[in-house]
Amino acid sequence: MTTKTTTEKKPISRNRLLGIAGLGWLFDALDVGILSFVIAALAIDWSLTPQEMGWIGSINSIGMAFGALIFGLLADKFGRKSVFMWTLVIFSVASGLSALTTTLAAFMVLRFFVGLGLGGELPVASTLVSESVAPKERGRVVVLLESFWAGGWIIAAIISYFVIPAYGWRVALLLTAIPAFYAIYLRISLPDSPKYEEMKDQRQSIAKNIASVWKKEYAKSTLMLWIVWFMVVFSYYGMFLWLPSVMVMKGFSMIQSFEYVLIMTLAQLPGYFLAAWIIEKIGRKFVLSVFLLGTAFSALIFGFADSTTVLIVSGMFLSFFNLGAWGALYAYTPENYPTIIRGTGAGMAAAVGRIGGIFGPLVVGTLTAKNIELGSIFTIFTVAIVIAIIAIIFLGKETKQVELD
Repeated sequence: MTTKTTTEKKPISRNRLLGIAGLGWLFDALDVGILSFVIAALAIDWSLTPQEMGWIGSINSIGMAFGALIFGLLADKFGRKSVFMWTLVIFSVASGLSALTTTLAAFMVLRFFVGLGLGGELPVASTLVSESVAPKERGRVVVLLESFWAGGWIIAAIISYFVIPAYGWRVALLLTAIPAFYAIYLRISLPDSPKYEEMKDQRQSIAKNIASVWKKEYAKSTLMLWIVWFMVVFSYYGMFLWLPSVMVMKGFSMIQSFEYVLIMTLAQLPGYFLAAWIIEKIGRKFVLSVFLLGTAFSALIFGFADSTTVLIVSGMFLSFFNLGAWGALYAYTPENYPTIIRGTGAGMAAAVGRIGGIFGPLVVGTLTAKNIELGSIFTIFTVAIVIAIIAIIFLGKETKQVELD
């Protein structure tokens, strides 16, 4: 018994945990980021309609919805680490195979499985890290974990700018899939969450975990998280998966569009770092609300931008605020539930969010096909974000430095 406890509690350094978990997060972001550029390239290569372009983004989100739900439930049943491993395997294999497809149907089937792995990994990873660090730095570390997402997007923009025009989208997709297997290798030595190890003998059935999320003491938090996740993911995937294509619609060449999106993407990193710096000082609710408010204003300005300068500057602020808000949301979500249902609660909230991610790209594709102005489309996303802010203010509780059950 003593030996087992020593092995379980032998601490992995915070930075090593952050690096191993973050590397997988980076490759996930790399894939989502590259997809936004690939959609723009496929539109030319395969002569896609706006509706077909929208469905590529949506099928990814359908997979993510199933992945977040299924793997969130399994994380409470079988542990964070094993689920963490399998999600990355599914994601990596499907992403690599998607580079070899020759039809839109085959591409979309594989994008579903990419989404399945990606959707499962993100809430499980944030839960694992959240349960493995001290309360005084938990929020900061989870936001820093999320900052790897910006690194993935930046690499995606660089690959897209230099690789897609010269070598094609297939090579770009292969470049994103192969290195992910290294992250799988690194995770083999990763210990499971100490919180999960402590409550192994108290595990409930999956059905009971699902019901527990709506118990009286958690119902208000669950409602708040479901609203926030739906609205944030709806707006994020509607805006960011279409970002390169929106630039093309505004009259820029594909290469120019990739260049400008790369510039906008660089603004994500300071957004994460500011959120990480203040989240333990001010609290989750304030940081999340303020960063979402900045996102709403930036989206509105971006949609109605009538000059290159306004477009780029508002796009940079959009990246800055939106990704900082994402970091705060991933830190905040697991803290609303006890360990025994934490994976379930976080996974179900993320799954509801991914349903929003299905509709976001479709809204842009459908309204664009009807010649609705981009300003009006981005106004819809602005309103969605404001609804999320209202839910946080009136339904959310502060979880700053609270000891997890």
